[in-house]
Amino acid sequence: MPNRRTFFRQLSAAAALPFALPDFSSPASFDLYNRLRTSLSPQQLAQDEDFWSWVKADFTVSPNLLNLNNGGVSPQPKTVQDAHIRFYQYSNEAPSYYMWRILDQGREALRAKLADLAGCSPEEVAINRNATEGLNTIIFGLDLKAGDEVVLTKQDYPNMMNAWKQREKRDGIKLVWLDLNLPSENEEELVRKYVSAFTGRTRVVHVTHLINWTGQIIPVRKIADIARKQGIEVICDGAHSFAHLDYKVPDLGCDYYATSLHKWLCAPFGSGMMYIRKEKIKNIWALLSNNEPDGPDIRKFESLGTRSFASEMAIGTAVDFHLAIGPARKFARLHYLKNYWAEKVRDVSGVKLHTSLKPEFAGALAVVSIDGLKGGDLESQLLNTYKIHTTPIVTGSISGVRVTPHVYTTPKDLDRLVAAITELAGKQKKS
Repeated sequence: MPNRRTFFRQLSAAAALPFALPDFSSPASFDLYNRLRTSLSPQQLAQDEDFWSWVKADFTVSPNLLNLNNGGVSPQPKTVQDAHIRFYQYSNEAPSYYMWRILDQGREALRAKLADLAGCSPEEVAINRNATEGLNTIIFGLDLKAGDEVVLTKQDYPNMMNAWKQREKRDGIKLVWLDLNLPSENEEELVRKYVSAFTGRTRVVHVTHLINWTGQIIPVRKIADIARKQGIEVICDGAHSFAHLDYKVPDLGCDYYATSLHKWLCAPFGSGMMYIRKEKIKNIWALLSNNEPDGPDIRKFESLGTRSFASEMAIGTAVDFHLAIGPARKFARLHYLKNYWAEKVRDVSGVKLHTSLKPEFAGALAVVSIDGLKGGDLESQLLNTYKIHTTPIVTGSISGVRVTPHVYTTPKDLDRLVAAITELAGKQKKS
């Protein structure tokens, strides 16, 4: 059997180069690759630790601090880091020449690559810095007037809620707030919650595909189908679902969509993508100045001035790495890792899960709490005592921590988390 590290290094290095294929000169490598990629289902491969050890070999994460806050921002594999550094050093040879005359010429190829991954036309994709920028572009670019209603929830991301509150304050639109009862394993009830808020004055529904607070997946397509029949435009926040769940953007039926690529795609920090249905582009004003801010060209949203061309161009390498794993296999692994630790702690006395274990309702993100410990205290103890990095979650009646493994996380890492949670719960019970 070939050396696992060498094999995956070859695969990753090939992905970093345009139009290159992995070096399968070794028959053993080729046979093993075929076995893993074609003989095993995504669910079977999700538990093949040999394969995932190859994946982990391309990450430079700390061997001592256990990072379980990948939902905030994910580390990049070494191939993406190398591409970023290479483009950065190249730019510094003569910045205005190499950035604007050379690297900038790669944007259209990158746009096409992202569009292919998203399953849409390149003419519907804008490259920007994050989901917040993309969604703010849409929220502030829509033509809305006083009295127009927007349906959203108290579980949406704060930056988006604040953007809508600003429009409410400035333009007099009416925000219709929903309060979702999560976790939920009832799609019809989730859909009914949104649809029951629609009125003749509803102009927009804002739906978060995967809610960052709890990991809940919202049935966007079912909500969108009903909304669009009533002439209501659909905005989807895909910050946590893109390159995490296995779908194409048009599958969601939304009119507008944005995501951060530095989360589950493992692209350079500060990289994002916005999608607008082709016929809707002309209806959205450009957020930043443009010679045709109300035109039909998606590129009007990319007038950012000087940007990090290096990080932008390295997005392509992140796409290659993602595709080398495969979207279905990646989601199966992420869901497997979440359930691996969650199933071990859910019956521990004093421990409560706030996320579904079913793949149609949650992926990698899960929230856990311990009776008697506030979310901030639990986060501090996991970090200070066990060197496990999570993020505190306090929303509604939930006060716990969000745990988000990634493809480089191993079951052995999660055994460490399980032991820590079990020990902390035991200490709380005795106190």
